[in-house]
Amino acid sequence: MISNVLSDHININMASAKTIVSTAASVAASAMVVRSLARDLIPYELQQYVYLNINLFFKSFSSDMVLIINEYDGLGNNQIYKAAEIYLGSKVSNSISRFRVSMPEKETKISTSVDRNQEEVDFFNGVKLKWRQVTVRVENKRSSWYPGQSSGGQESEIRYFRLIFHKKHKNMVLDSYFPFILNESNKVKEERKTLKIYTMNSEHMRRVYSSSGDYTWNSINLDHPSTFETLAIDPELKKTIMEDLDRFVRRRDYYRKVGKAWKRGYLLYGPPGTGKSSLIAAMANYLKFDIYDLELTGIHANSELRRILLATGNRSILVVEDIDCSLDIEDGKADKQALKMLRDHVSQAQTINIVRKPKPQEVTLSGLLNFIDGLWSSCGDERIIVFTTNHKERLEPALLRPGRMDVHIHMSYCTPAAFMTLADNYLGIQDHSLFPEIQLLLENVNVTPAEVGEQLLRNEGVEEALNCLLHFLQEKTREADESKEKAKAMEEQDAEHEEPGETSSSSH
Repeated sequence: MISNVLSDHININMASAKTIVSTAASVAASAMVVRSLARDLIPYELQQYVYLNINLFFKSFSSDMVLIINEYDGLGNNQIYKAAEIYLGSKVSNSISRFRVSMPEKETKISTSVDRNQEEVDFFNGVKLKWRQVTVRVENKRSSWYPGQSSGGQESEIRYFRLIFHKKHKNMVLDSYFPFILNESNKVKEERKTLKIYTMNSEHMRRVYSSSGDYTWNSINLDHPSTFETLAIDPELKKTIMEDLDRFVRRRDYYRKVGKAWKRGYLLYGPPGTGKSSLIAAMANYLKFDIYDLELTGIHANSELRRILLATGNRSILVVEDIDCSLDIEDGKADKQALKMLRDHVSQAQTINIVRKPKPQEVTLSGLLNFIDGLWSSCGDERIIVFTTNHKERLEPALLRPGRMDVHIHMSYCTPAAFMTLADNYLGIQDHSLFPEIQLLLENVNVTPAEVGEQLLRNEGVEEALNCLLHFLQEKTREADESKEKAKAMEEQDAEHEEPGETSSSSH
């Protein structure tokens, strides 16, 4: 009796299940038919409108907000997409099953990034933010000029990030989170950055490619090891330079407020071998700035100079070495002297109209000054301009005034303090019994840090190297004393020859 009841109950349930499955299948089939008919009969635009409204209806019950961050904004790059890509790549965690690893050509550091269609969760101020990288492959049915898309008949990729968070955090995301991402991505870029030194292409290359692309500069990696720690200059001067650089890079808003271009000019002057080039390399390594080596003698017109300078990047150091030899400054001085002499010999009633005939196709001082502090100086941000010279007295005063060359740094001969840095660099020592004698000699003889470094390089042993340097300084001191004695003797001889002439002249 009981078994019969159970059997009937099971049969009834089975029949019900079959009915449910059959009904579901019928509904699904009907839905497929309706969908097919809708696709064939209803215009595509109307379909999209209906689907959009259905999605909006269901989303109205959701507390999530979705932001779409496309890779491109029109024809240009979307800075937020690139910043998010760098930022999320630097935070790749074990929760991500797949990510990309790369090291571009001529670079030295490995970078990671989120792979296609991968998700990552980030937290900011205690708020959970869900990121997903979306890559969609599309077929180009016609030629396209948009970035990242290939020509007709081929597939291309459309990339974007989808960011999901609670609606109540919308203002926080836009006002705080995105600026945070932009700032963090800049820090990561600076850490990954491989410094470059740029040199000008030949005149032929610049002329051939000027209309088809930017072939103004060639670059190679800047592997110069000079730093402020290894730089052999006076410690106080080193501290002053570093503080000035720090103050410059953090005062963008201040420069804009006072109406000045965000740039800083340095003049390095002193004898050859005193470390001017090493200081420039140390500045580049300290700030993570690229270097542009500008050779003025290879430029033939102010217009060409302007085009070349406009092709330089931001956060860079523009270097003009031996500025006194790079510009025709002496001709300008000679013209002024000739004009003065002529005026002295011409009567005051005459009108003097003397104009120097300019040489065809030349870079002038005024052309260079116009880029340093004229209207063109605002083309580019966060730039440092460095001029070097062995003879500061030869330079035009107009080039040296504040606003053009803001900081004048005298690179002097090797001092006792600079020797201590060199001994640490070359020999790895901070003290030795020969140090006092060497430092005493350095106070009385002019030798460059380059000369001291060369002596320390000649021997691998500490004792041998220091004795070699000591002998070199003693020899230099002896030569200096002999030169002084000869000069003194010549002065005495000249005085003896002048005395009779002066007496006869006075008696006459």
